[in-house]
Amino acid sequence: MNDPAEIRAAVREAILGRIADAEVRVEGGGGHYTIEVVSPVFAGKGMLESQRLVLGAIAPLMKGDHAPVHAVDSLKTRTP
Repeated sequence: MNDPAEIRAAVREAILGRIADAEVRVEGGGGHYTIEVVSPVFAGKGMLESQRLVLGAIAPLMKGDHAPVHAVDSLKTRTP
């Protein structure tokens, strides 16, 4: 998986697999991505807990020597 659009789609799908009702925006390429997730699931959660949910969802895309996602440069989570 080398195509940036394909990787962005995979990141989005991974997040939606964990947080089904989310609005997800993924930008970037070259292994570095900016992610914004809006979901009611974040209500009552702190920033770190919310971000851990998202990072846990995309962890498989960040593992290994040939991982398509090298870094998340910015991760924003919020409620609608």
